[in-house]
Amino acid sequence: MTTPVIEVGGLTKSFGDNEVLRGVDFTVDRGSVFALLGSNGAGKTTIVKILSTLTGADGGTARVAGHDVAEQARAVRESISLTGQFAAVDEILSGRENLVLIARLRHLPDPGAIADELLERFDLVDAGGRPVSGYSGGMRRRLDIAMSLIGDPQVIFLDEPTTGLDPQARQSVWATVAELARRGTTVLLTTQYLDEAEHLADRIAILHGGRIIANGTFDELKRVLPPAKVEYVEKQPTLEEIFFAIVGSEDHDA
Repeated sequence: MTTPVIEVGGLTKSFGDNEVLRGVDFTVDRGSVFALLGSNGAGKTTIVKILSTLTGADGGTARVAGHDVAEQARAVRESISLTGQFAAVDEILSGRENLVLIARLRHLPDPGAIADELLERFDLVDAGGRPVSGYSGGMRRRLDIAMSLIGDPQVIFLDEPTTGLDPQARQSVWATVAELARRGTTVLLTTQYLDEAEHLADRIAILHGGRIIANGTFDELKRVLPPAKVEYVEKQPTLEEIFFAIVGSEDHDA
């Protein structure tokens, strides 16, 4: 048994009278894709902010890459990268210049070589010399993720990475995330898109009412529903059906 790369226990967080997290528990195995699934306002981004040291928890514990997020924040930040809901790229610079800039800020040797390798890896070579202002949404998101990987972080947080993207761009980002996992990067993905979690994640946790109310593989979560009825064909439940069977038809998120 390997030690999980992310360990969360009893995490609580309130904003005024709004109790967002009410005792969240989960672990993430090294080199896996873990999807945190929930409706808007469920607290997904709050969890990411706590784990990436951008905000503090009110209670509970959290460790990332073996480091306590409250007591060893600098070590945590050196082990992770964060990609938010909107691509954090400089539109005036070219794609290559964005990558070179981040490599220089991280004081890495040969920033140009790092940029060129990532442009090739993320299929952006032809666009590398063009200003990012002319990139499509999917290209911007791929560049944003590429920038997040500079320095080889052990863990990457992707907070709603396909928000606002068209279906083709979403598929492109999905392929990028799958490639990250194949290369051994641990990915914690937050999403409200059920098909996204079903397609990408090794394990899925459903956040509802400030708590994790289900956590498992897609096959494990399917067992929440009764066995499929066989008529002419067997219809397997979708993750959307599983989600609403667990949380109910009414949304009571804080």
